[in-house]
Amino acid sequence: MSTSGKKTIIVVGAGAGGNAIAARLAKEGHDVTVYEKNDFGGGRCSLIYKDGHRFDQGPSFYLMPEVFEETFAELDEKIEDHVKLLKCPTNYMLHFHDGKRIELTCDMAKMAKQVEKFEGKGTGAVNNLIAFIGECQSHYEDSLKLALKTNFPRWHDLLRLKYLPKVFTMHLYDSVYTRASKYFKTDYMRRAFTFQSMYIGMSPYDAPGAYNLLQGTEIVEGIWYPEGGFYKVLKALEQIAINKYNAKFNYGAGVKKINIDSSGNATGVTLEDGKVVNADLVVCNADLVYAYNNLLPKTPYAEKLGDKAELTSSSVSFYWSMNRKVPELSTHNIFLAKEYKKSFDEIFFEYDLPSEPSFYVNVPSRIDPSAAPEGKDSVIVLVPLGHMTNKKKQDFDATIKRAREHVINTIEKRLGIQNFRDFIEHEALNDPRTWQQKFNLWKGSILGLSHSILQVLYLRPGTRSHLFKNLYFVGASAHPGTGVPVVLCGAKLVADQIKEDLAKPKTNAMVSPQMIVKALLVLLLSMIMYTFVSLC
Repeated sequence: MSTSGKKTIIVVGAGAGGNAIAARLAKEGHDVTVYEKNDFGGGRCSLIYKDGHRFDQGPSFYLMPEVFEETFAELDEKIEDHVKLLKCPTNYMLHFHDGKRIELTCDMAKMAKQVEKFEGKGTGAVNNLIAFIGECQSHYEDSLKLALKTNFPRWHDLLRLKYLPKVFTMHLYDSVYTRASKYFKTDYMRRAFTFQSMYIGMSPYDAPGAYNLLQGTEIVEGIWYPEGGFYKVLKALEQIAINKYNAKFNYGAGVKKINIDSSGNATGVTLEDGKVVNADLVVCNADLVYAYNNLLPKTPYAEKLGDKAELTSSSVSFYWSMNRKVPELSTHNIFLAKEYKKSFDEIFFEYDLPSEPSFYVNVPSRIDPSAAPEGKDSVIVLVPLGHMTNKKKQDFDATIKRAREHVINTIEKRLGIQNFRDFIEHEALNDPRTWQQKFNLWKGSILGLSHSILQVLYLRPGTRSHLFKNLYFVGASAHPGTGVPVVLCGAKLVADQIKEDLAKPKTNAMVSPQMIVKALLVLLLSMIMYTFVSLC
């Protein structure tokens, strides 16, 4: 154990958060070692290879580029020296149930014409589009300051009065769908600007209104793709951590448990092979709900998280090696169900594959030819469905078969392609069971804890464990939340928190009468303002 400013630190998991925090802590001079259960890195950002085809196992959208740039800059690097970014010429091709389609793009002139096709010609429709984008951008900027770059380790951090007005201007009490409905009159456009809530694994009818920030960053900054696959970004962080700052990465080295002594201190880990590795601090990048229930001593908090916390959706994801190119498909394609709301309800309330699923199709070889052999395409299909549950019987083998048939039939019908299934040379797939088995994702939920209003900011599991000392969390289910750029922000919060904790002695915070009065005042003001907003 170190007694100087330099600490021995173990990071559990080599996903986006693990790689980023390892690089940051190693830069601070700490002795950092990463342990990863798989023999490959990246977690959900890892790659699948098959006979010259390459597939992103998880994320394929490179959004919020400034967050990536800041991460590399704070490691004294430039991302462009490590990763070549390719900008998609168009964001999506969106296909509706009745054969209509819309191209979502950063080209505002083209985007305006697309909107007018559905909303009607004239300045009204275009002005509404501009106003909607303005709101999305406002939410994006406020979210960066209020949530992504601010930590809430103590309950009274919520009482910062300067943040109170933002609670209402960010429309946290609205949904993504109701915000879009304020600007667009047709169901087509409302759907076109709300399906993005599935990036955070939530229904647009339940996701807080602030999350339309995703639509804003797409239109303003575009959608990018790292040449060679999304994992290239994480691999670059790993190489910086190792080659520049002397961190160590161990693959095929699963952690069996995080060791906690009789005083409640994290003292290191025990590996699957029985080896005990001691450390001053542990940072867990494994799925937080899984970690509390499997890597740490049993607690009521772990049971509550495991049984009662709201989770994001799961998916059936197909990885198809095609024997030819499919020019009818763009880089990013969305196929929406006719019964839009019902399809989300069946995912989140019935824990099922919708009777008519919406789905996403990504063709990385369209933007990056290295993703497939010459003259062929690599195709990734993500079909959202409910996570694993004990509340009903789930037959995932039958679900996979039904999802596959629906996807193929829909592509053939809406794109006018005959015998699409004959183009598939090889198929790999993930379903809730494999997401759980490969990446320890609790109940196969692909994006961790939901971002419902009661699971954000301080109400989300913290970056520092409130139960065990010297234990920190980084990843989708910890504050600030899910998504690669958001997790990168979380890594910075954890690094800053560790630096702050090491710089001062730990004290038990006392709740003063003044703080109680302040809390009651803020609660009263919130209730008054919420009532006023609801009536307007």
